[in-house]
Amino acid sequence: MIKSYQNLKKILIGGCYNLAFYQSLLLSKDYNCSNTLNTIIFYYIDLKVVITQDKVFEQLNVLESVHIVYCSSLNNSFIQQIITLTKPCKLKSLFMSKILQIESIQLLLQKSGDYLENFGFEFEFYYNLSLKQQLLELRVITKYCKNIKFIDFYGFDQLFNLIENIQQKLNHLIIRISDDTLYYSLNNNIEYSSNILQNLGQVLPSKLEYLSLTLYIKENDFRTFLENILINKLLIKQIGSYDILHYTKEYIMKKKRVNYLSNRNFEDKIDLYDLKDEVKEFKLYNIRVRSWDDFSFTGLVSGNLEIRKTAVLSCGFPLHAAFRRLVLWIFDSVTGRQFLGPLWTRGISFLTAGRVTFDTGFLQAT
Repeated sequence: MIKSYQNLKKILIGGCYNLAFYQSLLLSKDYNCSNTLNTIIFYYIDLKVVITQDKVFEQLNVLESVHIVYCSSLNNSFIQQIITLTKPCKLKSLFMSKILQIESIQLLLQKSGDYLENFGFEFEFYYNLSLKQQLLELRVITKYCKNIKFIDFYGFDQLFNLIENIQQKLNHLIIRISDDTLYYSLNNNIEYSSNILQNLGQVLPSKLEYLSLTLYIKENDFRTFLENILINKLLIKQIGSYDILHYTKEYIMKKKRVNYLSNRNFEDKIDLYDLKDEVKEFKLYNIRVRSWDDFSFTGLVSGNLEIRKTAVLSCGFPLHAAFRRLVLWIFDSVTGRQFLGPLWTRGISFLTAGRVTFDTGFLQAT
């Protein structure tokens, strides 16, 4: 078993409530992680159970990147352990679902901002508006983070200013408006979506690799948006019942402003990829239509972080489909639930607590 864990280069820690094995694995001389492990990914995990990670980081001699992807309890205790490290903490990805104290986040960005390339926050409109405003103030982000290439966020008033100030290196952008009217009125969501579509094209970089929009889309707003874009991969998750396909054909197909396209309607669940005749028509114009799942945030992060080549420490319940064929599973609970984007899903492990299983066909040093 020790041989199976030796010479690991990447490790993903997701959903675990008992991380004693993770810490012993990384600290033990038997596994040689200190001289081989270059990437750690914390994926939808409660960080309050990650203790003494400062000792772990200090012993990793070739660590190149740390990625925090929508983890809970990103609090003072965790951040203090990072900012007091004697070695640089090469935090390359920081996606947040909650901010407990803006001061701590500012210290974290100050410590790791030079390395940060992927940044996101999925606060809904009902979240603490003053914290969102502080986070988006340009002096917090643009002062410390000069190399941001990937941004994922729910729409805010400071959106356009932020894009303008980081557009030199920006190549991946995700913008989402809430589809939950329980907390925010439908009219306000429509108005905000309209504002984004009318103005976004003017502030985007001249060429963008990837843009994903989840918005209420009205026909005239969509036409205005399409007149001002040049994007390699465009994803649209449409909230609302307007027919936008004819504008899509006019501006994307005939004017060739996009190379890859994904379009899904939130209400009727129709994915353009499933309309085979439409897919064939787009292909005649060298436009490749792809499914939403392939190009969505989870699939994109999986590809960017090369998660399929990564050893995984996880509870015994299913991760997203994109992560099913992974190197290593360590189950530490019989039942549990896992946060996947905005939804909770339940899963049941196939093993008893603490038992270890692995597929030798995939288990190898990466």
